[in-house]
Formats: sequence, structure tokens, C-alpha cells
Amino acid sequence: MTELPPEGSIPHSAGQSEERIARLVRLAARAFNRSLQMRLNTEGVTFGQWIFLRILWSHDGLSQRELSDKAHLTEPTAHSALRRMEELGFIVRRNVGSNKRRQHAFLTEKGWDLRDRLEPMAVETNESAIAGLKDDEVTILRRALSKMIRNLEHDEKVGASRGLKIPSTRSRNGL
Repeated sequence: MTELPPEGSIPHSAGQSEERIARLVRLAARAFNRSLQMRLNTEGVTFGQWIFLRILWSHDGLSQRELSDKAHLTEPTAHSALRRMEELGFIVRRNVGSNKRRQHAFLTEKGWDLRDRLEPMAVETNESAIAGLKDDEVTILRRALSKMIRNLEHDEKVGASRGLKIPSTRSRNGL
């Protein structure tokens, strides 16, 4: 197990009780991603590829649309990632059934072999993140984050029913 950073190494504002939850969650997610990416780099895998590999390890043969839905990413983002994963030899894409337009992604032997090397990296990242927390604190944290996710998913549905929309990345960037 790695040694914990000293308490004073965390920015003072991050420890204040009035700090916004949204900011703390964003900073934690960013730190998780960076910590895992640091490890994934040793295998030449990006964080984005990791997301799709994890899904395919459980649900091999999904279509690009199904993968993008499960990853909560846009289809163009999935398309780019899958194309690169195919170039790297992690997956093959092919048509299934009579639909000649819909391609499905299937892991290659190389893609399956990555699982044994990458999953321990994710476990190590998670263990690093919860180091110093008691078991009951981890349980409470899981429950609280799960509840927050459900609350925000509900909020999004309510907003959508009132006609509120999340702009696409293209429209936000003026494209």
C-alpha cells in the first residue's frame, strides 16, 4: 500500500465544509482518471479505450450505438475510439445479421489479454483513493454517491420534460 500524503498537502479550500459538492466530486473524478491513466500508459491504453474495453469484457459484440450508450459518450466519440482500438488490434468490427450498416465490436485475443493486466491497475487506483478511510466510511461514501447520481438523473429527466436540453459539444463550441 502506498503512503498517504500529509493532510496539509490537500488545498485548504478542499477540506472546508462549505466547499461545493460538485467541485469536490469533479476534482475527485479528475484525480481518479489521472491516477488510472498514469497506470494505463504502461500498456499503451488511453482512459477512453479503457472505458470501452471494460464494457466489452462484459458485453462483447455490442454495436457502436450500444457501446456509446453504455459509456455515456456520443457516437462520434465512440466511433473514433473504436477505430483507434481496431488499429491497435484490440478489437475487430464487423456486421452482424442482415443490417449491413451497423457494425459490432468484438475483442481480439489481444483485447482479452489486456484484461489481466489492466483490471489490477483499476483496483490499485481505487485502493489508493480510499486509503485511510474506514470500511463504514467507504460504505457511506458509496451510498451517498449512488444517491447523488440517482438524484441528478431524476433532475435531468424532470428538466427534459420541461423542455430543458443539454447542448451538444458542437453547439457549445460554435461548430
